Amino acid sequence: MAARCVVALGANLGDRLAVLRSAVAGLAGTPGITVLGCSPVVSTKSVGGPEGSPDYYNAVVELQVELGPEQTLRACQKIEDEHGRERLVRWGPRTLDLDIICFEGVERQDPQLTLPHPRAHERAFVLVPWARLDPDARLGGEWVRELARRAPDVAGLTTTNFTVCEDTERS
Repeated sequence: MAARCVVALGANLGDRLAVLRSAVAGLAGTPGITVLGCSPVVSTKSVGGPEGSPDYYNAVVELQVELGPEQTLRACQKIEDEHGRERLVRWGPRTLDLDIICFEGVERQDPQLTLPHPRAHERAFVLVPWARLDPDARLGGEWVRELARRAPDVAGLTTTNFTVCEDTERS
């Protein structure tokens, strides 16, 4: 049975835009995953990472998945690994980060995958692009656009004219 899923993408090392676009292409090329929409890219200061970390490019994609949450997580981790993701420092600089924000019909507390994402409601770098993709999106019963306005990191966010779906075929 198909479910909708929202995934946040971030990168702050290398050619950030090319990496994000490649990640979306990787998602689109994964059996059982269809990319339904992509947000514009935002530029943000590093949140929670080591001081002096490079700025991130962040975006959000909406997917239709024929996979379960764990299979979707493994697909995301495989794409991260293909882009040289190393997990050396928590919230440290990275070539690519893919986080499942919500998965239709699933709420769970699990060390491997908590849904909805436990910190998404307070992160402008997730909420702002998500609200631009889907102005009617809700998270935890609240409008994503309202959560974005209140997010502590909203002042460190800059919008861009880029999208992660550019050069990516969508079905």
